[in-house]
Formats: sequence, C-alpha cells, structure tokens
Amino acid sequence: MADANIVFSPRKEVQGFEPYVPGRDMENVKRMYKLKRVIKLASNENPLGPSPKALAALKKAAAGLHRYPDGFSTNLRQALAQRCKVKSSQVCVGAGSDELIELLAKAYLGPGDEIVVSEHAFLRYRMAGELMGSRVVTVPMNVMTHDLEAMAAAVTARTKFVFIANPNNPTGTYNTREQLEEFLITLPARVVAVVDEAYFEFARLNSDYPNAIDFFKAGRNLVVLRTFSKAYGLAGVRLGYAVGPDALIDTLERVRPPFNVSIPAQAAGVAALGDGAHLKRVVALVAREKKAMERALKGMGVPSVRSAANFLLVQVSPHRGDELFEALLRQGMIVRAMDEYGFPEHIRVTIGRPEENRMFLSAFREARRLL
Repeated sequence: MADANIVFSPRKEVQGFEPYVPGRDMENVKRMYKLKRVIKLASNENPLGPSPKALAALKKAAAGLHRYPDGFSTNLRQALAQRCKVKSSQVCVGAGSDELIELLAKAYLGPGDEIVVSEHAFLRYRMAGELMGSRVVTVPMNVMTHDLEAMAAAVTARTKFVFIANPNNPTGTYNTREQLEEFLITLPARVVAVVDEAYFEFARLNSDYPNAIDFFKAGRNLVVLRTFSKAYGLAGVRLGYAVGPDALIDTLERVRPPFNVSIPAQAAGVAALGDGAHLKRVVALVAREKKAMERALKGMGVPSVRSAANFLLVQVSPHRGDELFEALLRQGMIVRAMDEYGFPEHIRVTIGRPEENRMFLSAFREARRLL
C-alpha cells in the first residue's frame, strides 16, 4: 500500500531559497515594543497617501467585489497606453512590479540561461533568476551607480536579460540619458534590457534623467517597468505595469494569472492617472523634504548618497546598520537595515511628511548617542 504521508520535494532551486523580507509592519512593531505611536519610513511609500480621486474610485469599485475583475484590465491598459503614447498591446498590467519581474523570469528563463544585474540592485531581479535555475552574473557598481559599460561587457551568448533599476534601490542613484542610450546601442539585439523605473516620477526632476519608454519607441530592445506603489501611493492594492514589444507583452499576457489585478486596483489606477495635481504635490513635498533631510544629516556629520528617488541611503558607521535599525525601532521609528544589499553600515530612510522627518532626526540623534 502506498505511503499516504509521502511529501514530494520541491524543485532544487526552491530548496534553501531565501524569501524576500519586507519592511516591518507598524501594528506588529506596536505590539512587540508596547508602543502607542509608530512611524514607518522603511518601504519608500508615498508620504501623502493616494489621490482622493483614487480613494473615491476604490470605494465605488467595492460594490462590485462579488464579480471577477476584467481579466485584461482593459480600461487601465488603455489609460496607460494613452499616457505613455504606445499601443495597449504593448502594455501588461500586474500585481506590482514584483509580479511582472517574476512573469518575465517564468516566461523566458531556465537552467543554462543568464541574467546580468548590478551588485547592489533591487534583490528581486537576482531572486527571479535564481528561482528559475538561471545563472545570475553580478557586476560591481561604479561610485554607487550601475556600471553600464561593465554590465554590457558581462553579456554572453547565454544572456537573456540585463536588469537596470533607474533610479536604483537602495542607492537612489541613476544613469543618465546619454549613458543609457550608449548602453542600449552596444547591447546585442537578442538581449532584452529590463529598465525598472519604479521611482520615475521623482527622478524626472533631473534634466539628464532618461525616460526609457522613449528608447523603446525609438526601436531599442527593452521592456520598461513602472509602479503605482511609490509616487501614486497605491502600494496596498499592488499595481504595476510593463511597456515593451508586442511579442514580449503577448507572452507575459499568456503566462500571467487571469485575474491578477483586482477591480479596486484597476479603478484606483485609472483615477490616479487622472489626478496630476495630487502627483505634483507629492513630488514637490518629497523634493523639498529630501533636501532638508540631507542638510540635517550633513550637519550631524552623517553622509548620505545623493538620491533621485524618495529615500536616502545613510551611512551610519562606526555603527552597524542593524544596530541603528533596532535602536530606532525601540523608539517607534521603522527604517530599513541594508545588510541584505551589501551595505552593513547603512540604513535606508524613506522621505516622509515634515513632522515624521523631524521625529526621525530626533530619534536618530538619540539612537547614536545611546549606542
């Protein structure tokens, strides 16, 4: 008789696979440390929250939760296509950029394939490649920025994707329009550049920052990822999109789950795109508060990396980042330690509202004094 307790082993790539560890949850921190107030500056979220129009659309959409969502996200895809000036067949909508990264890996990668990533880039690129059994080629950074020339040189006959976070998380640095154009010219036509512009709305304040979709429309072989989780304040509904060649997008459409984007997420996304005034307020607040934060840290003798995103990578040596993280946590301030990104003497701090940033600076001074 067969053993009813047999458990099948997972794929070898899954055995020992380390999951992505998200930032600490505010309510859990309150309970753990018996705190009445907790401020979260750990996950690069929007300090002002979503557009009021998006919130109204969410509320209205709730009446239809007993129905399955539009499996093609038709209205949202059309709105995105119009915004980006591409065809709707060149847009794929996902449950955040995370899902789109995984879909790219599931659709195209396997054992024997390679991807090229930067040393301190967003972890999800490496994880996606490893999960599919592909070789991940890691290229050192140049002054905290993607070394695109070295990344191009690392491409082999087995390379499928080169992942470029622009701006990069967690450094906040970016590659210029000229640098990205030169890289795309040298990249073999069979290799796809995946340009992740999660912080596009903040970074475009810089005059030499590229809009990667322009290169796609000019015929370069790339796919561009963007998200509603940052500047649009919709991290909680999980919404992102990819813009790329028709054939690649068609492949992603075939492998994605049929109802991957919920009714409220689709409605909120369309409404958020239509509220440019709210987006402008968010971007202006972050730019202003980021400068103030940089000045305050500099006044303490604490260096930070110049960032085009809505966060700062802060060097806390001679202390360790995890030590500062714990000391701040006890004061009800959640930031992010950077050990997993290869920065053990750094923390990453999201730019919050003015009062939140002042509270962080006060807690940071106290944490350094106590350590």
